[in-house]
Amino acid sequence: MITPEENDLLCRVVGNAPMGQLMRRQWMPVCLIEEVAEPDGTPVKARVLGEDLVVFRDTDGNVGVLDEKCPHRRVSLVYGRNEEGGLRCLYHGWKMDVAGTVLEMVSEPAASGFAEKVKHKAYPVQEWGGMVWAWFGAADQVPAFVPPSWAPTADTRVSIAKVVLPCNWAQILEGAIDSAHSSSLHSSDMVPARVGGAQATANTWLRPSTDKAPRMQVQRGAYGFRYAAIRRPIQNAATHEYVRSTVFSAPITVLIPPNNLYNVANVNVPMDDTTTAFYFLAWGHPASTPETETWRKFLRQTVGVDLDAYYRPLRTEENRFWQDREAMKAGNFTGITGFPNQDVAMWLTMGPIADRTNDRLGASDMAVVEFRKQMLEAVRAFQRGGPAIGAGDHAIPPSVCSFQAVIPKTTDWRDHAATYVWGADENRPELEPSYSVKA
Repeated sequence: MITPEENDLLCRVVGNAPMGQLMRRQWMPVCLIEEVAEPDGTPVKARVLGEDLVVFRDTDGNVGVLDEKCPHRRVSLVYGRNEEGGLRCLYHGWKMDVAGTVLEMVSEPAASGFAEKVKHKAYPVQEWGGMVWAWFGAADQVPAFVPPSWAPTADTRVSIAKVVLPCNWAQILEGAIDSAHSSSLHSSDMVPARVGGAQATANTWLRPSTDKAPRMQVQRGAYGFRYAAIRRPIQNAATHEYVRSTVFSAPITVLIPPNNLYNVANVNVPMDDTTTAFYFLAWGHPASTPETETWRKFLRQTVGVDLDAYYRPLRTEENRFWQDREAMKAGNFTGITGFPNQDVAMWLTMGPIADRTNDRLGASDMAVVEFRKQMLEAVRAFQRGGPAIGAGDHAIPPSVCSFQAVIPKTTDWRDHAATYVWGADENRPELEPSYSVKA
């Protein structure tokens, strides 16, 4: 349980909110590269940490992330003309390039020199891992871009499902690091089986345990923490344990235990205090990681089917998230297709910002407790002038990764030689939804 003041300190990111200022010490995802794939294509509206942005790719293929509002009369540039190396405002024809330089002011006398006196707000940009990233911190303190843990090389396949959710980033992240809920909420999609470890099939993820009450152990680091959810395995329970180790890479990333074919992660970008861009990723070897559209279909996160054109879910509280009660009677635990949609239903029913003052937490909530404790300590230290958690020298080391394995009881999970899944499997399954439901 935390106080209302602590809940605000943890959750709020807009303006001078300390947590938002801490996050500005990281490169932040802005949108998917595919949203601005076409040179001189349609500009895209984005929002990160309360900043309203316009994103576009110019004639030469360079991506710009600018303040959405024109510096002249503050109208939106999202509707502007993207042409000949810049974005032109429709109102009076002012034109800015990706660096914020005003190229033309057709409404002003050419001899006035006014264009040279105006510089539009533009953010440093990097493209990597299927995302457009920007730096929202001090302009004179831009660090080198370091590839994230889930896209360590340029040839890593990264498949991303994007969903824009009307709730706070922290309750989404808490769901991602909560291993205990998967044994209930996702029990129809993460199915117990006599296997040697987690495996991906055509429509489910198999796991070698029926244990719904894992023991939790946490190990802190400067980057965040990793923890183990330890369960009884179906086979060799007297001598072995099934360990699922999740990594929280502060402030917004979770590395989820992989299956036998590919790795899994999510990134939770606060658009503002009550809106989050949730990115759910499969990544790894191109031969064993599903392609983007296959991944989205498997998760039930396809634009035009499950999401609207702006990545907002069509399943809502008003339509009960398309829950199929007949499927529940037939044995499906939730009646909600696509296990991320099961999570979304839980996150959204908490409200725009979860009221943590009334939580009643138990032993299975150790990771959630650790997240709240560590991030509150980190933001207070940052307010006192300390470094931002997870940034710079405190970034996650490449050696830290999530894993899942059945290991001997004599082996400490902290000493398990974990590596990311990276292997080609020519017999990999084609992922598909587990069952169909209509709205």
